[in-house]
Amino acid sequence: MNSTGLELSQADLIRNYILMGLEPKLQTELYKTYWRPMEKAFGQGAYVLHFDAFMRHYLTAKMGEIPNVRQVYVVFKIFAREQAGDTRDLVADIHAYARYYCAMALDVEENAALKQAFQDLRELKVDVAYPFLLDVYHDYQKQILDAGEVLQIVRLIESYVFRRAICAIPTNSLNKIFASMSRMLKKDRYLESVKAAFLLLVSYRRFPTDTEFQRELKARDLYNFRSRSYWLRRLENHGKKERMVVENYTIEHILPQNEVLSLAWQTELGADWKRVQQTWLHTLGNLTLTGYNSEYRDHSFGYKRDQVTDKEKNPIGFSCSPLKLNLGLGQVAVWNEDAIKVRADRLACEAIKVWCSPQLAVDVIDAYRPVSVKSGQQYNLDDHPHLATGSMHELFEALRQAVLALDPCVNEEILKLYVVYKAETNFMDVVPQAKRLRLSLNMPFHEIKDSKGLCRDMSNIGRWGNGDIEVGLATLRELPYVMGLVRQSFDRQMEIGQDFL
Repeated sequence: MNSTGLELSQADLIRNYILMGLEPKLQTELYKTYWRPMEKAFGQGAYVLHFDAFMRHYLTAKMGEIPNVRQVYVVFKIFAREQAGDTRDLVADIHAYARYYCAMALDVEENAALKQAFQDLRELKVDVAYPFLLDVYHDYQKQILDAGEVLQIVRLIESYVFRRAICAIPTNSLNKIFASMSRMLKKDRYLESVKAAFLLLVSYRRFPTDTEFQRELKARDLYNFRSRSYWLRRLENHGKKERMVVENYTIEHILPQNEVLSLAWQTELGADWKRVQQTWLHTLGNLTLTGYNSEYRDHSFGYKRDQVTDKEKNPIGFSCSPLKLNLGLGQVAVWNEDAIKVRADRLACEAIKVWCSPQLAVDVIDAYRPVSVKSGQQYNLDDHPHLATGSMHELFEALRQAVLALDPCVNEEILKLYVVYKAETNFMDVVPQAKRLRLSLNMPFHEIKDSKGLCRDMSNIGRWGNGDIEVGLATLRELPYVMGLVRQSFDRQMEIGQDFL
């Protein structure tokens, strides 16, 4: 407890752990030189909030593992005890990384281009990338990287996260990707190795291709997308020196939202107008920005394009709009399904320039690929007679199809003694036996919901396979219930990754 009777924050505990016990002169010096400036930089009112978040990112960057949000102080003590330098070195390092964090998270970056890029990351809520970016910024300060290279890395992170969001790829793996990325880099070829790291990600960790991104961007409901002001602003201002303040505009549906469309709109859309409206209303091709939403209302496209005026009778239609998003609308004769698709295609082509993918030659990417396991160490089902052709073949095939159908991210790996199914890591192992399949589920025994009591607690018993739970599968009749247990293990692993978001 502190003097006010409140529980000490992680920030209080860490400060006390570092400074208490030091000789008073050194304690005062370190506080005034490093700790107090850090408190002021975080902001007096928000110091605890920002410090706790920063320290979690700092420890992740330093240790490569993400501490539990409630265990930051405990993990910090372990980290501090392992440091070879003295207390001054540790406090100076924390202070330096705190400055990096403030540049990214608190809008104090001096470089204008980086300042804008960090703002875009904050709007996307990409704080999971901060551990990696702390390392990048540290190397920037050491002049291993220049500002232009840092900017490219930040924009790649932005593109990666935004493309995944548009393609509805689960976010559970992002924290672990960024926690370990800096350890995969070649510092003498920094930017190249960052691009390679992104390009070598597979399955649900992948960097969506241009084709996948464009396809999903054109079909996605972007009006109800949580960051709609972000994507509209980025599309509008990309490549501009004179940036438009998008916040001064409102989003406009060219084809109106009104379920009871006017006869003019129904005629323009054709006999199938209801389907066209339902399919394309909130999509890329039908959305734009305007400062005259109340003047446009539900008027016909021709009226919005050429005839609408402001109070002083000045033309304010699409044909004279200064916005980049409205380019070409003045030349469109009819606003129908084909027109929406054509505009969506044009904007999607612009989008892959805004949220670009990393580009490297194939031979360069190949040089970064991990060395494959030697062929003599690889196994297949023929190494497991019970599974390949034996008594458990039919049951195993039914099980593997059900497990692989859980999610596209699930991978199968055949080892010498058992078969592994993993997403982030193993969530189930299958040990083949003559009369049953012995499944190991990788989750704590006390968390499993098993109304039939089939599971055994194996937490203190040696056996093949990973996990604290064992359950047998002997017949196809048991498969639906057992799959319910397997799904619990899979879901738990996928949900753990959300903890850092």
